[in-house]
Amino acid sequence: MFKTLIVVDNNEQTLAQSFENVITFNTYLRDYPKRDEPKTRIINLCDSSQYLSKGYYCSLLAEARKHQVLPSVKTINALRSGQAPMHNVGQIDGALYFGNATNDEQTKAAKSVFKQYPAPILFVDNQGLLQQGSLSSLDEQQYSDFVAKLNNFTQTQWRITAERRRFRWDMAILVDHNEKVPPSDKDAIAKFIKAAAKHGINAQALSFDEIDNIAQFDALFIRQTTAIDHPTYRLASKAQSLGLVVIDDAESILRCCNKVYLHDAFNYQKVPSLKTVVVADQSSETLEQLEAAFTYPLVLKMPEGSFSKGVYKVTNRAELEAKLTELFEFSALVLAQEYMYTEYDWRVGVLNGRAIYACRYLMARNHWQIYNHDAKRFFSGGFETLPTFELPKAVLDAALKACKTVGKGLYGVDVKEHQGRAYVLEVNDNPSIDHKVEDGYLGDELYMIIMDEFKQRLEARGRG
Repeated sequence: MFKTLIVVDNNEQTLAQSFENVITFNTYLRDYPKRDEPKTRIINLCDSSQYLSKGYYCSLLAEARKHQVLPSVKTINALRSGQAPMHNVGQIDGALYFGNATNDEQTKAAKSVFKQYPAPILFVDNQGLLQQGSLSSLDEQQYSDFVAKLNNFTQTQWRITAERRRFRWDMAILVDHNEKVPPSDKDAIAKFIKAAAKHGINAQALSFDEIDNIAQFDALFIRQTTAIDHPTYRLASKAQSLGLVVIDDAESILRCCNKVYLHDAFNYQKVPSLKTVVVADQSSETLEQLEAAFTYPLVLKMPEGSFSKGVYKVTNRAELEAKLTELFEFSALVLAQEYMYTEYDWRVGVLNGRAIYACRYLMARNHWQIYNHDAKRFFSGGFETLPTFELPKAVLDAALKACKTVGKGLYGVDVKEHQGRAYVLEVNDNPSIDHKVEDGYLGDELYMIIMDEFKQRLEARGRG
């Protein structure tokens, strides 16, 4: 059985005449929680329009005291930030009290809004913008309507299940349900969600269309292929600005998705890598300089690309000139890189400066890369997953050094090994983690390691 308290800014004589469980914020601050009190739920009617107001602290204290509270701190923040769009709710306007509209025809829409933003008093203006209301903002008729709805609401059970209450944080795992080669398959996503739950994180796999409001989450884990001029980058930037813990963070996307940046950073930080030249035109002079610097075949790379896309091998001058002409239609710069064939590439998974998995990716059948996007059957080569302590030292050192040029996120470093030396190809900000591939050695522990990193960052955010 729950005890319900209605908390207000100051003495509300009119409200107190109708409800015996009305207390002021100062009383809630001073006298609660009480020893051996029953389970308590809080209806916070304090004005929370300002950050660090009594209304804000009322919900914050309630959550710390394990009291069920309406609205939650996340709802308050979402409504106050102006980042509270209403999705798929239908036509609605006016005042809403506990998910009830004054117009009966808008009842369904009102309940949908309340499900997205559970707050006692909400206002929808004529432009469709949502704001949180307070008792002081109600006129006489609105106040009467609100009291009636409040009386009904206190008699109902709150639909907050035990399963939902045990989570401390909420995470959105961004996925694209239609992506042909996603960073993680469905089985891996399910394992991420299970591992998150064990760390007190309520994780949901959501597409862009399914994320109603990123401000309602504490963390964002991007498991969709990223790019700079793309919604993934914009969402990561927005989430960071709102204080979420984000992997991949916007800086990592920006740095990893552009190979020009990586090449320059590798040179500056002396990361061992293949000889690479940045090309700005396809003039005869430039072609001659490339032929003087490289032998055929050589590799041309678009600055942005993933899963071996935008990477081409040319074997003579005619192919070199033609491919450069084609690529310069899309980019002002192209990278030329020495060609080095190996039977496999190393992939080292690195999280916050620590290697967490290692794979050998074999070249696709009859192809020089691990992915063959033109193949109908043998799209990618085989793989072998190893413990990180079996990595050659040169490969491990090169991978960790490369990551230092990017950040402290989750990366997949591609490395070639030839005659005992390591050559970093690139650092990927959104590395593949598929079930029975990258987790082939650690199993479920790989997902636990990644979610533990989120937990540590979330806890550090709270302390800050």
